[in-house]
Amino acid sequence: MSQISTAEIRKRRKKKSRLKKQLSCRFCPDGPKRSPRPIYVDYKDLKTLRTLVDRNGRILPRRRTGTSAKWHRAVRKAVVRSRFIALLPYVPED
Repeated sequence: MSQISTAEIRKRRKKKSRLKKQLSCRFCPDGPKRSPRPIYVDYKDLKTLRTLVDRNGRILPRRRTGTSAKWHRAVRKAVVRSRFIALLPYVPED
């Protein structure tokens, strides 16, 4: 068997990290160009909002969730509203 050098291992890992699956926006089924108007994310839908917020209560960035810019603004507004009426916590529980 031939041994693989550490440089070769690094090169393979780097290539694999670049080939990650392209994320798509979960809110616009027809693509971001043909999204419905008005763009609205329900602030009472906690199941969806919890997937877009990390364990520390921070809103996940677009590059992690795959949401488009238009929908990410609506998600931010929905998270802020649900925090204000105490459906979502501002900070994690210790």
